[in-house]
Amino acid sequence: MREKGKDFEKLFIEAVDEGLNVLGESGKQMIFFHLEKSCSIKKHEIPKKPEAFAEGLEKIFGAGASVLEKLIVKSLYSKLGLKCKEKSEYTFADYLNNVKNAKEDSKRPSSVPPKSSLQN
Repeated sequence: MREKGKDFEKLFIEAVDEGLNVLGESGKQMIFFHLEKSCSIKKHEIPKKPEAFAEGLEKIFGAGASVLEKLIVKSLYSKLGLKCKEKSEYTFADYLNNVKNAKEDSKRPSSVPPKSSLQN
């Protein structure tokens, strides 16, 4: 199970990289530098501190941070083979919780008995 968590963290960091690519390589590196110096968040810590990461983006970009967050979320969902449905009331953390719940649901066995056992 620990390996699955590491896989998710790796995919999440890749999604962050891809989402921030819209700023160009130097812009992306400046964001990581600012997050580390001003918000005490290192790149490898982002999956463990997603709320702090989102707050850091908001400090830098204000309301524009939501555009980057959506790019990151779409990339992450795509990497996990999930369809991302935008919901205006969702925050960055809501999307991440949704991904985690979807992953957990896919691991659980179905509680619905097979059709043959439902018929008498």
